[in-house]
Amino acid sequence: MKSYFRPLPQAAASRPTDAFDLAGGPLWFTHAIALRRGGIPDVVPAKAIPEDVLARLTAPRPPIAGMDMSGVTLMGILNVTPDSFSDGGRYLDPDAAVAQARRMAEDGARIIDVGGESTRPGAETVPVDEEIRRVRDPITAIAADLSVPISIDTRKAPVAEAALDAGAALVNDVAGFTFDANLAPLCATRQAPVCVMHAQGDPQTMQDAPRYDDVRLDVYDFLSERVEALVAQGIARNQILVDPGIGFGKTLDHNLALLRDIAVFHGLGCPILLGASRKKFIGTICGAGTAETRVAGSVAVALHGASQGIQVIRVHDVKETCHALKMWRAIEWGFENGA
Repeated sequence: MKSYFRPLPQAAASRPTDAFDLAGGPLWFTHAIALRRGGIPDVVPAKAIPEDVLARLTAPRPPIAGMDMSGVTLMGILNVTPDSFSDGGRYLDPDAAVAQARRMAEDGARIIDVGGESTRPGAETVPVDEEIRRVRDPITAIAADLSVPISIDTRKAPVAEAALDAGAALVNDVAGFTFDANLAPLCATRQAPVCVMHAQGDPQTMQDAPRYDDVRLDVYDFLSERVEALVAQGIARNQILVDPGIGFGKTLDHNLALLRDIAVFHGLGCPILLGASRKKFIGTICGAGTAETRVAGSVAVALHGASQGIQVIRVHDVKETCHALKMWRAIEWGFENGA
């Protein structure tokens, strides 16, 4: 029976001599939980993990699009759409988009993720020409104004190509490179790093009673297959981010299970991106009915992600998340490391 190893990260300064680095970052682990389909999880010492899996769990992650993958990077969300669930319509004007990107960079974002098609539950597909129209001018203006890298949040090769031409440096596909067969070859040709995300169904149908055998392991296997497919098409493994897709075809319990055991995805040997900011499950748990009232819950999820060694956290509320991370780092490693 196949085992999936979820390391138990620690940040304390009193590190034992037999500890292993987690993904080459500041966290370490001595034990892991072995997860099995239909089996009872058990705790095993790290030295008992198969050598190839342990190598993926511990190997340093090289920079991606100029971002340091040895710690936590904040990705600021910039939706240039009329209908996104949190900020739809606010940044349709390129000047407003640039101003918001500048604010997020000043607040601590190290990459700006620009999206021209809402992927909220129930959203309809946007025509290619319209999506390009929405993203091209803002990306051009942001690239000219700021030194932080830009990612393009799209499922479509023509949109990604236009965005890369305008100055984007990374392609973030919520469909896991399964929507447009031309997207992965484009990224390989352009040597663009990518983020591959798991979603069950498309935005119109993904919340229609999603089901899994084991959501953690099903998502892991999907991402593993997609990473191998992208590598086979010429994209370097060390330039691939993986995203378990919180809220994309998942119930509240699915989301919580993925968050609880999110460290298992380090076993893919790629940096992990976590995108849970302001999502509905946070509102359900916290009694926060609108997206704007889910900031505290979103920050709590981000801190949990940081404690599990997540490399990139995608957020709307950059300043609040950055402050929380500074406090967490200061508590764990001292003020100079938190500042």
